Amino acid sequence: MAISATANRGGGWRWKIGAKCGGGGEKRDGRQRERRVNANNDGRVHQYFIDGSERRRGGGGVIGVNETSSHDGSCNGDNEKQASDGFAPPVPSSGSGFFVLRNLRVVLLFAGLAVSCLLVYGSANPFAAFLPASSYPVDDFSKVNDTIKNLDRVLEEASMEDKTVILTTLNDAWAEPGSIFDVFLKGFEIGNGTRKLLDHLVIIALDHKAYVRCLKIHLHCYALVTQGTDFSGEADFMSLDYLQMMWRRIDFLREILEKGYSFVFTDTDIVWLRDPFPRFYADADFQIACDHFGGNPSDRNNAPNGGFTYVKSNNRTIKFYKYWYRSREQYPGEHDQDVLNRIKMDPFIDDIGLRMKFLNTVYFGGFCEPSRDLNLVCTMHANCCVGLDNKIHDLKILLGNWRKYMKSLPHAKRSPSWSIPHDCRGVLRPAASTSQAP
Repeated sequence: MAISATANRGGGWRWKIGAKCGGGGEKRDGRQRERRVNANNDGRVHQYFIDGSERRRGGGGVIGVNETSSHDGSCNGDNEKQASDGFAPPVPSSGSGFFVLRNLRVVLLFAGLAVSCLLVYGSANPFAAFLPASSYPVDDFSKVNDTIKNLDRVLEEASMEDKTVILTTLNDAWAEPGSIFDVFLKGFEIGNGTRKLLDHLVIIALDHKAYVRCLKIHLHCYALVTQGTDFSGEADFMSLDYLQMMWRRIDFLREILEKGYSFVFTDTDIVWLRDPFPRFYADADFQIACDHFGGNPSDRNNAPNGGFTYVKSNNRTIKFYKYWYRSREQYPGEHDQDVLNRIKMDPFIDDIGLRMKFLNTVYFGGFCEPSRDLNLVCTMHANCCVGLDNKIHDLKILLGNWRKYMKSLPHAKRSPSWSIPHDCRGVLRPAASTSQAP
């Protein structure tokens, strides 16, 4: 290979890489070279070889990069002194050409490294595939990129000794400061014996802003990406985005079970006031809260609410969640809770031996059917209520009621009552379809 340099009239040099020896171009004395006339019109042809040497017409020797004379050699420059890097052209009198090619190589090297880093970042950051770069806050960008963890690691870090985790989902609309996410966390902070449960809570972020918000205030965060779907806004009940969000959640919970983890799933519009684990049924595989509870926990005529479930990981529950998810095709346009109401009587449930229980609203209440005894309540759900602002308003009132109750202990003569629903009272939804995104 030969390197040719042609001086420009305005100063500097133009560089050209010649062909390999034995293929095209002019080969003389065993070396491939390119011929260029000096732009200074000095009548000489300057020829540069891969070894950095120069031959001038009419000269008897080869002028090397150190301007010392040497003899013609082979194409590989075995008999000539070569540049230290094997690819450096000679130093012209101006001194500029030598540095141009060397700097070009450095630039290309760093450009290659930059492209590699971008490719690695694209695979490490699941949001990079569908979020514009402008959506990343500058002060949070590096933190997001550095702290994204895989699901296995997040579950392991948050797991209880029996491989149980608490899960909730979060999107941008619900993650704003002062929004329902703050009310949700406040319940754990002021509840009776619930603060410790935050160590086992995994927040499943459905969009980038929710993930950034989670990282700022919580330990266990996971970014769940659904390509081509925007879950950042407040989804209208039964809209296409709402249905996709609900069914993505069901499929994700199946993944958790397959990894060997049992879970309590809780909507973010539920406040935890007491540790619910002592109130769960020890002999159940799948247990779920109710909009209305008929008194018998085994009666499948109870009206379930998919916003709060406790599910043990085993073959029965994995088969059940797969069946539940597949059933969306049989009942298109319906969300997970309505489909559950349709399949809960299906013989398939008995065939796989699934033990299903329904949770008593005395312990697991909601706006549909509030728990009346504050001495027993574990959780309260802002179900049967439409509108995020209405939910936030009434849940804050609920937390105020709880604070007063806790201050009255242990001398309270009677259990105080709730002063909710308030804003939700005029927008209560029928209990058959109440689970709201996220």
